Amino acid sequence: MAEAIVDHAAAETAKPKLDGGTHVGGKIAFLLVLLAALGFAAWNILRDVGGAGEAMAGGVFALLGLALLIALGFEFVNGFHDTANAVATVIYTHSLPPLVAVVWSGTWNFIGVMMSSGAVAYSIVTLLPVELILQVGSSAGYAMIFSLLIAAIIWNLGTWALGIPNSSSHALVGSIMGVGLANQFMAPVGQATSGVDWSQASKVGQALLFSPLCGFIASGLLLLVMKLLIKNKTLYQAPKANEAPPWWIRGILIFTCTWVSWAHGGNDGQKGMGLIMLILIGAAPTAYALNRTMSDNAMPAMIKSIDAAEKVFVAHAGAAPPPTTAQARQVAGDALRTRQLATPQVFGALAVLSTEIETSVKEYKTLRLVPAAAVPNLRNDMYMVGDAVRLIGKQKGAVAPAEGKALGGLVKQLQAGTRFIPIWVKVAVAVALGLGTMVGWKRIVVTVGEKIGKTHLTYAQGAAAEFVAASTISLAEAYGLPVSTTHILSSGVAGTMAANGSGLQWSTIGSIASAWVLTLPAAIFLSGTLYFLLRTILPH
Repeated sequence: MAEAIVDHAAAETAKPKLDGGTHVGGKIAFLLVLLAALGFAAWNILRDVGGAGEAMAGGVFALLGLALLIALGFEFVNGFHDTANAVATVIYTHSLPPLVAVVWSGTWNFIGVMMSSGAVAYSIVTLLPVELILQVGSSAGYAMIFSLLIAAIIWNLGTWALGIPNSSSHALVGSIMGVGLANQFMAPVGQATSGVDWSQASKVGQALLFSPLCGFIASGLLLLVMKLLIKNKTLYQAPKANEAPPWWIRGILIFTCTWVSWAHGGNDGQKGMGLIMLILIGAAPTAYALNRTMSDNAMPAMIKSIDAAEKVFVAHAGAAPPPTTAQARQVAGDALRTRQLATPQVFGALAVLSTEIETSVKEYKTLRLVPAAAVPNLRNDMYMVGDAVRLIGKQKGAVAPAEGKALGGLVKQLQAGTRFIPIWVKVAVAVALGLGTMVGWKRIVVTVGEKIGKTHLTYAQGAAAEFVAASTISLAEAYGLPVSTTHILSSGVAGTMAANGSGLQWSTIGSIASAWVLTLPAAIFLSGTLYFLLRTILPH
């Protein structure tokens, strides 16, 4: 009994001190960085809009500003909710002081966002209803953006207040599904309307489902392998009270924390980027609907890919007379909503639309010179053709392998012309995510550090959990898949506790599992309800 009391007292003294306040200079620096980032974003918007010769009404500009603030608010909440997982191990092993850890993690989140590819950003966008993407500047488009972002923020703040690690990715995907379902239910009878892209949702869902299982199993196995190969006992001991670990262990833990923070920024930061681009396209299509930075030298390659794809379209279109451009847009749009794409009528429509795109590219020589009046149609044609061809490529037997290669080249060229992230958007998201890391992190840190296992986190457990999390997130980013930093890391800590025979605090595990199960239905309900209310309130 006395020995248990001593062990408990030792564990209590080994806990890091998290109650230190922030110096007034730090608060001022925080505020200055925030204001500088917002000012930088506003200046770039005005410059881009002015450079494109686009007139923007005051009301539209105000709506754009509100939408951007909500989108950046989502990334800010994401920062202090998800990134707290990355710093829990270095804080609870005394590898870094709490304040230094969160600033360090925030900095590497910033770097991760700036180095990201943008692939995850648009994998999230493809989950949205196609007609809302094509008409994102309408009241329905703004209702979509506001609903899904506000719903995700509400759920994230609720789980944060309870100190429950929860996935922002999970919440955002659920919110998108809620908007898609509500959009489908609200459609007039007989009107072709897209709801949820279940094939893409399934792909994303598998990634989210895989992440906690991967974290638990891989982290536990890695710890066992470490015990087998590395015999240094210090690595498997709980930290001593207020004492930093040996330099080599400390270096390992700081490295894994850095990697997790960088990977988190590269993956999670992109989710807000894709939505911000939709907002910008809706409010200022001339400036943002087409990639005006695309090199003039890239136009011949785009024309060549269109020519190759047109031959495939014509070969599968049959003998029916080609539709008019308006009819082709209607056929392609309906096919994207119903997902019935590999038909002669759709191939005929795609042939007409690709010809329209090629004509515009040849006429204007570069996307930068496309006039304002022509931008919406050209962008929508490029999006519809690219997305339709992408989905046709997923249907087995729809086209021959050689034809699939030609269509794949077209998709790549069209996406280069419509899928891009301006540097200032990356900077704004990076600052929001990085600053969010430095606020409100204590609740989640305490849960990960103290409430998952029954014993104090050892150096090896922290390193194993973070190594698995960082490598998994980095791999997912390379494949354009959104995954949950929270689920991977918290389940990784649980896996190391189980492998070590330390025991688990099942009340905490139950809370995390409940949040994991409830996030999708809760986010679907919140965003669907908000979408219905906003569609009712906003003018059509």
